[in-house]
Amino acid sequence: MLKNITVIPGDGIGPEVTEAVLEVLSAAGAELEYDFQAAGVGAIATHGSPLPQETSDSIERNRVALKGPLATPSGSGFRSVNVEIRKRFDLFANVRPARTILPGGRYEDIDLVLIRENTEGLYVGVEHFIGMDRDPRAAAESVMITTRYGCERIVRFAFDYAVAHGRGKLTLAHKANILKYTQGLFLEVGQRMAADYDGRVAFEDGIIDATAMFLVLDPYRYDVLVMENMFGDILSDLMAGLVGGLGFAPAGNIGESHAVFEAVHGSAPDIAGQGVANPTGLLLSACMLLDHVGQAEVASRVRGALTAVIRDGVARTRDMGGRDGTAAFTQAVKGALA
Repeated sequence: MLKNITVIPGDGIGPEVTEAVLEVLSAAGAELEYDFQAAGVGAIATHGSPLPQETSDSIERNRVALKGPLATPSGSGFRSVNVEIRKRFDLFANVRPARTILPGGRYEDIDLVLIRENTEGLYVGVEHFIGMDRDPRAAAESVMITTRYGCERIVRFAFDYAVAHGRGKLTLAHKANILKYTQGLFLEVGQRMAADYDGRVAFEDGIIDATAMFLVLDPYRYDVLVMENMFGDILSDLMAGLVGGLGFAPAGNIGESHAVFEAVHGSAPDIAGQGVANPTGLLLSACMLLDHVGQAEVASRVRGALTAVIRDGVARTRDMGGRDGTAAFTQAVKGALA
């Protein structure tokens, strides 16, 4: 049965990598129908908003979306559309696998998953300026919000993910030694909930800065990691660096009723339109989407073809050390489909 999904090509290289991904999905026989929508900087010119109501309505209706990179201004302008989508549809769990595909890097055989709480912490955006001595912006204050409900559902999601995927260990990374209330609540929930999974998933906790260090020194000591919003944002990019960079990093944002799968990398406007972008990150995200909608067999074949093309050097884009453009790389993956 065909599954209708929302597709947001995004900004910069987004339309190019989206087109490549949809070509591969079609060649693999994915049973998907696409509802194309706009978001990001490009949508302001066409719709007057970085997140048009039509796009939001489409995600609400289809419940599943595939999203390319969206540009977000730094320091001023509109807030992140990515964050707004997560908040609007209560996509509380961000799932970021990091798995070695490109050989010859600093590490081989990395296979990690980071699960990040997506709706609380500093990213709730509760912040303001404080005026002093005629300076209305003399100080800025931001509030970190952590709820027991939010902690419980992300930690349980992480434990359940570990069980469902045959993972043996969950590490909860935190800063409860300093932030004793917000991070202390997160740690308390994890320690208590670990008893429900005793004998199925081993549990440990670690200070976030030490976790970052050990991810670089010995990433093999970890399996599945769970942490709050900002820490997860930072360490998931670090983990992507272990396997070659953000071009190899897929992500899924999962809620109770909706899910949005996205490219983690940016819109890369400096190479947009040149036909050299690497579609791997978005293609792996599409595989996560296929798993989510019950088309795991198709997802497995796409992952296998992609891995074979990269590992065997059949085709590689320039960020992998190769010379192939987006189109040639896409054709190679299509040709490798079993």
